[in-house]
Formats: sequence, C-alpha cells, structure tokens
Amino acid sequence: MTTASPPRWKPEDFQRDLDRAVKIFRARRLREPVDQYRKEFEKAAARVDNLLKNTDNLIATLPGGPDMAAELLADPELRAVLRYLAGPPISEDDLKTLADAPSLAPSRLSEDDATVARIMQVVHASLDIKRFPWMQDQDSPEETDRHAAVVASASLLATQRLQTTRRSTDKEHQEGRVQRYLALIGLKQVEPRPIPTVREAPEPGEFCGECQLARRKADIVVALHDGRIMPIECKVSNSALNSVKRLNNDAAAKAAQWLDALGKDQVVPSAVLSGVFKEHNLHDAQNAGLTIFWAHNLKPLGHFIRTIQAQSSWRPSE
Repeated sequence: MTTASPPRWKPEDFQRDLDRAVKIFRARRLREPVDQYRKEFEKAAARVDNLLKNTDNLIATLPGGPDMAAELLADPELRAVLRYLAGPPISEDDLKTLADAPSLAPSRLSEDDATVARIMQVVHASLDIKRFPWMQDQDSPEETDRHAAVVASASLLATQRLQTTRRSTDKEHQEGRVQRYLALIGLKQVEPRPIPTVREAPEPGEFCGECQLARRKADIVVALHDGRIMPIECKVSNSALNSVKRLNNDAAAKAAQWLDALGKDQVVPSAVLSGVFKEHNLHDAQNAGLTIFWAHNLKPLGHFIRTIQAQSSWRPSE
C-alpha cells in the first residue's frame, strides 16, 4: 500500500505563512498587559531592597559570616537576586561551576561553609560596579546611588522573569492547542510512555504528550493509521535570530536523529510553529526531513492524518 507523503512547502507557501505568523505575534505582544512587567518589577525591587538592608548594602555579606550567607542562598528568590548583582548576571549553572559548588541545595550548603564562602566570593568578584559604585571603597552609598542600584537590578530581574514566563506559557499554550485539535479530528489521547522503538508507540489513531522517543524527547507523538509515528515539536520564536536555535538546532536536529534511529519509513518528524522565523531556516529544516505546520492553520496537519486514515485498512479493535 502506498502511504501519503507529508506536505512539502514552496517558497511562496512559507512566505505566506510567515507573514501571517508575524502579524499574529505582533498583535499578541501588543495586547500583553503592561502591568505584568510592573508587577514583576515591584516584586523584584522589594527583594533587592530587602537584600541590601540585610547585608548593610552588601558591605556586610562576607563579614557577616557563613550563617548569613547560607541564609541568603537558602532562599531561591534571594539567591536569584545575588546572581543578578553581577555584571552580567550569572546563571545557576555558571555559579556552581565558578564556585566549584556540587549543589546549591540549602541542605547541602548549610553543612558546607567552604562552598558557601566560595559562592559569595564569586558574587563579590563579579559585582557590577556601575550599579554598586560604593563597593569600590566599601563605604555606605548615597541614597541616590542605592535607589539607582535597586531600580537597575529590579529591571534586569523583572525582564528575565517575564521572558521565562513568556516562553513557558507560549509553549504550553501551543502544545494544548495542537492536542485539542488532534482530539477534535478524532484521535484519542493516551498517557505518555517511553517509546524506544516504533513497537512501543501508542496504537494507531492515538497520541500522547511529552515523552522520550528513541534518544530525544518529543512534545507530542501521534500514531498514524498506517503504522508510522509522527513526533510533533511545538516551537515558538520571538525573533528571526532565535528561530535558528528553536527550529534548526533543536527540532530539525531531532528529526535527523529520529529518522536515523527509527527508520525513514517509520517516522514522520514534524513541527508546529508560531512567531518569527527566517524563510531560509524553514527551507533548511524541511530539507533536513522536518515537516512543517503552523499553529494558525492546523488544517494541513488534519488533512495529512485523515488522508492516511482513509487509505489505511486499519480499524479500531472492538
């Protein structure tokens, strides 16, 4: 039996959907409540101000001893503030590496004064002197300098928190939208399970959420009616530059690995996209074996699945 081939798009097709995706992205960002940032800023400013008060404006952080430092590090929110005192801010992974800290877990740090001291030394050595100029002379800051430091640090923290929330929310929204559409066209959702080979996939006509497929995680896995499986990656990009990471370095790279591990005739790697992408990156991903659909138009995805169902002799068991 000849099975349906996934759609392949021409340049004009990509350009049409790109224009639509960018228009939707702009409208969504412009509707985003301004007070989201303001709320994050206010919370961050309060945490920065609290940290400065408890450390005599950072001057007493190390002289206060390991107990004070361990107490600061035990609070995830204050630990984030400490990381954002640096210029540029330090990620948790980088902090562990730079301080040779096996773990940042409070239970571990409470019993390891040496690691606590190394962490605080890294924080002090990395301080952004432009934001905290008084630390050069270890002298109490002028109120204007202190206020400026709180505002600048809170802005950094709030921006990063909002960006992280956006990425998480956008991805969850897109995955939910695809799953609802699959259910709408008659597929049955089942519990996720590891899928090391095609044999362990859901039954034809079923799909599951995020799971391990061969050696990589897939956002959604659909069992097509002809016995093939279709992993779907949900990718949201907020810039053309970012699209390389989301699409080519991640989704297309996974597609190549799944095709190699599971067989070209057994798997149809795909992605549902929204946001901003470069057209040539879309072509590169398609040429690497990734089938591309768009969140604003899931009908081609449904048409592909239904065409396979119509061609297949498979029927659900009683």
